[in-house]
Amino acid sequence: MIIIIMGVCGSGKTTIGKKLSEAMNFKFVEGDSFHSKTNIKKMSRGEPLTECEREPWLKTIRKEIDHRLEQRIQSVITCSALTRKSREILDTNRAEIKLIYLYAPQSILADRMAKRKNHFMPPDLLRSQFEVLEEPELRKALHVPVNMDSTEVTEYIIKELTKS
Repeated sequence: MIIIIMGVCGSGKTTIGKKLSEAMNFKFVEGDSFHSKTNIKKMSRGEPLTECEREPWLKTIRKEIDHRLEQRIQSVITCSALTRKSREILDTNRAEIKLIYLYAPQSILADRMAKRKNHFMPPDLLRSQFEVLEEPELRKALHVPVNMDSTEVTEYIIKELTKS
């Protein structure tokens, strides 16, 4: 199984992904580590990526997902996957993939982002991420509110995954 943790910046993808992978004894993969230096520089300047600029990054993550499925390496992978097209590139509809959508009001996430340090994504990009966000349908993803403690979020996800 591959679990993809998606959502806008500041939603806690990395924090929840690490906790979830540890709790489930899965490997953890930080999707941001697949970004090109060019894309990271652009985002660091506060400039949002275009769909064209995101596509090579998504295709690289897709190769990683395919490899892990082929090798049966159970993993949690973070990836914003903000648009339907992004999720199509990742092919999140496969039975072996569970898509987890982390969400909270923009004001809560903006506050979180303002407090975090040493991250290439400036808080100014949050608005642009909400503008391009196409929430996944409820039947295609587990929607998880992240306005609670990260341990509670992780426990909720595990409980919901074991139901299916």
